[in-house]
Amino acid sequence: MEINAKTKLHNLLSTYPQLEEKIIQAAPAFKNLKNPVLRRTVGQLATVEKVVQIGGLDLTTFINLLRREVGQPELIPDPSSDNGKDKSAPGAKPDWTNGKIQFTVDGKELLAKGEVPVNHVNALLPQLEENKLILLVTDFEPIPMIEALKKQKREVFHMVDSLDAGKHLTYIK
Repeated sequence: MEINAKTKLHNLLSTYPQLEEKIIQAAPAFKNLKNPVLRRTVGQLATVEKVVQIGGLDLTTFINLLRREVGQPELIPDPSSDNGKDKSAPGAKPDWTNGKIQFTVDGKELLAKGEVPVNHVNALLPQLEENKLILLVTDFEPIPMIEALKKQKREVFHMVDSLDAGKHLTYIK
């Protein structure tokens, strides 16, 4: 298997389990990969490119780090590429996020118990009243979950708590 930006974490770690520690060192938000339940769910959704986005890493550098570890030739950087970094300024908090929060899901607590936050959020969605919100609190940006919710035509907004940089807030409507 050739490692590239589109490689799924599940496939990568199934083929090269020794890369788990390298991924966690480079992007500490992925320390939850040690949880087998989360590893199966996030691993199926997240790609190497998502690790780079969440970890704020350089895409080519990170891919080459992984490739070196398994004896694959390094990629040559493309100077015209943005290397996977999002250079756009974060969007303003939309007005709808000021609505009443009906449910708060503590993702960090769930992960510590070996549970997956996306399962709890999905179970709450049918109970969500009109103009009310679910607030998911995590210690990382849950990009795969955000993308899955957007595919369900849900409004989703993520931000880092202004008072605690280690606290990520994801609003779901």
